[in-house]
Amino acid sequence: MSGAKKLKRIFKNTRVLILLFFLLCAIFAIWPMLGREGVAIQSVVKDSSAYEAGIQVDPTTRPTAREIITYLDNTQIKNLDDYYAYIDTIGANRTVRVETNQNVYHLTTLESGDLGIAVINAPKSNLRKGLDLTGGTRVFLQPEEEVEDYVLENVVDSLKLRLNTFGLSDIVVKKVTMPDQYIIVEIAGATQEEVKDLISQQGKFEAKIANETVFVGGEDIVFVGVGAQDAYVKECGPTGGGSFSCGFEFRITVTQEAAERFADATAKLDIDGDHLSEPIRLFLDDEEISNLSIASSLKGRAITTPSINGGSSGRDQREAYENAQAEMNHLQTILETGTLPIKLEIVESLTLSPFLGSEFTKNAIFVGFLAILTVAIVVFIRFRRFAISIPMFITMISEVVLLLGLASLTSWQLDLAAIAGIIVAAGTGVDDQIVITDEVLRGESKASYGWKQKLKRAFFIIMAAYFTTIVATIPLFWAGAGILKGFAFITIAGVTFGVFITRPAFANIIEILLGD
Repeated sequence: MSGAKKLKRIFKNTRVLILLFFLLCAIFAIWPMLGREGVAIQSVVKDSSAYEAGIQVDPTTRPTAREIITYLDNTQIKNLDDYYAYIDTIGANRTVRVETNQNVYHLTTLESGDLGIAVINAPKSNLRKGLDLTGGTRVFLQPEEEVEDYVLENVVDSLKLRLNTFGLSDIVVKKVTMPDQYIIVEIAGATQEEVKDLISQQGKFEAKIANETVFVGGEDIVFVGVGAQDAYVKECGPTGGGSFSCGFEFRITVTQEAAERFADATAKLDIDGDHLSEPIRLFLDDEEISNLSIASSLKGRAITTPSINGGSSGRDQREAYENAQAEMNHLQTILETGTLPIKLEIVESLTLSPFLGSEFTKNAIFVGFLAILTVAIVVFIRFRRFAISIPMFITMISEVVLLLGLASLTSWQLDLAAIAGIIVAAGTGVDDQIVITDEVLRGESKASYGWKQKLKRAFFIIMAAYFTTIVATIPLFWAGAGILKGFAFITIAGVTFGVFITRPAFANIIEILLGD
């Protein structure tokens, strides 16, 4: 059979088409933008003109969708060097025209001469790089005493909420329960002092009416209802214009002293229809995060079991329900964990400079490519057939692309441990491909061996190795061994992609190329 006919058969093969489909999906998830210029806004300083102008950083935003600064006044900003070179020429209390890919702002510099924003080079893909590759701070926290696992989960949620409240992006908060209990906090681009200021204290939650504090978290809130009887979404219906809204309600219990302060504060308010003239405002670490109307029937009453009511809307009833549920859960988390339920001690902290992170990235890419190239050369020396070595090389590259696509899709941060997992997965793939090739070539001289029988023998060995790898790796992920989770996740995903997508395609390619 001619080479052109074989190539045509390869691209018509079902398993090869499945591989190509997943590769296109992975590239779409990664969304490479190699020629991109500018600097991305990473965080905003509170009380700065940037904060007042409404510049926000959503940690869940895809890297390529972040707001990019392209000009300062009339100076084009291509990278960090351009940005800081221009900032160094500006003094304090100067107005600067900041043009981004989304808006134009006129910001006033702080006393320090900067704009109150932290920036990074504009992301060129949706890959999220971890602390090892970008620089930043990693802090290890330990409870003063051992607590139940759900309490540790509660603390993790509280820290995420607190850090997100401060407008920081690229945050990782995870627990480690073996051998001792720890919480690891990683923030890319932040210094040790900034991180310690945010997490070294338990936090402060306050509820105020007309600037008068009526209760505080930890001291006054005894109970926050979360069960079906104490928390529920209600009253869903259309609001006009094709949208829907749903209300929610959950109960809390406060101390008698807090109830009396509430009664004293509400007694001073006027009645405005069904509600009082002032809402109750909720503050976390001195920043207002929500406000709720007070029913007029509660005026001057000392109630220890008040109900928190609210609502949300959506394009349809299902979306409105989900939004209301999310808003209720958000408020419950604030009320229950605005103050951390346990005292944490910083047992270790370290800072990695952006320069070292950049060097790690370059070295990791170089070493990974060198490893794949070396394997391809060794395979060619072993088999001395381009019809074997080239498909094997392409398969290795395909597995790496699939893993990077999955990391982009799941917002998994790539660190050195995850890169090690990619190398392990690619190495396992090479082993399996060699098994397939050896079985095929070993059976060439035996007429009784058909292609299906050869590949069946090969995949029996491959599946045995696959399940062995999964069984050995799953404990690393589920045991909560923090830093090793990235390695475990990537390794499991890599061998799974290989067994069910890339290696079947490789087997069919080899069958077509060597079939004659």
